Amino acid sequence: MPREAKFWFKLVWIMVFPALVIFTSETKAAEPVHLSRGQLIYVPVYSHIYSGDRELPFLLTAILSIRNTDPQHSITVIAADYYDSEGKLIRKYLEKPINLNALASARYIVRESDKSGGSGANFLVRWRADTDVNHPIVEAVMIGTKSKQGISFVSPGTVIRESGD
Repeated sequence: MPREAKFWFKLVWIMVFPALVIFTSETKAAEPVHLSRGQLIYVPVYSHIYSGDRELPFLLTAILSIRNTDPQHSITVIAADYYDSEGKLIRKYLEKPINLNALASARYIVRESDKSGGSGANFLVRWRADTDVNHPIVEAVMIGTKSKQGISFVSPGTVIRESGD
């Protein structure tokens, strides 16, 4: 490519590329806000993962986080139930429903030493509200350290039923 052509190519690229970025980012449609009066949410939890060819268990602390994202309304968390890899209920973390004020959070911990859930453990979280609200963020955060090695990751919840009960 001749020198002058390279110059014009670079000049056009410098001028056109930012315009393309601005145009494409401005033309993307915003995702609609999802409002609900209640949901049942499945949250994968890993009390341990396996490493190496011998599949050595790497134990993890798991934190279930429930965050009310509505800036004006409270929600009621009805259940935070912990199940093992076989689908057997291990523990109910709530004895009675709790109220989460606007923008409030709750957390429940599965200790690193608790291997009862297995690598396929999960939570079922049920919440409701008196009016349509922004749905909460429900996720599990897993963290562990072992001989100078650390691991952490997040596992998002998945809505499996819309309901107000």
